[in-house]
Amino acid sequence: MFDVGFGEILIVAVIGLLIFGPERLPRAAADAAKWLRQIRGMASGARQELADSAGLDLDETVDTVKSLREFHPRRLAANLLNDEPTAESPKSPDPEPKPERPAFDPDAT
Repeated sequence: MFDVGFGEILIVAVIGLLIFGPERLPRAAADAAKWLRQIRGMASGARQELADSAGLDLDETVDTVKSLREFHPRRLAANLLNDEPTAESPKSPDPEPKPERPAFDPDAT
C-alpha cells in the first residue's frame, strides 16, 4: 500500500522518540495501531454498506476491474513490442534507413 523504506521508518521512530519520550512511545504506538484498526474497520463497513445499497457484488466488481488490467496502455504496448512474428505471418522487410539529420546550428535561428 505505502512505499515506505527503512530510512523513513527510522526517521518516524526518532521523531516519535523525541516527541513522546522513551516512557510514553510504546503506549502511543499501541494507541495509533488501535486507531488505525478502527479506521480500517469503519472504511470496510462503509464500503460494504455502499455496495449493499447499490446492489453490487463486490467480488464480481473486483474481478471485472482486474480483468480490465490487460487493457492498460503499458501492457498493451509491451505485448505489441514483444510479439514476435509467427510462421504464418510474414516477416516485415527491413525498415528504410533514416535520413541523416543536419547538424544543429544555434546561430542560424
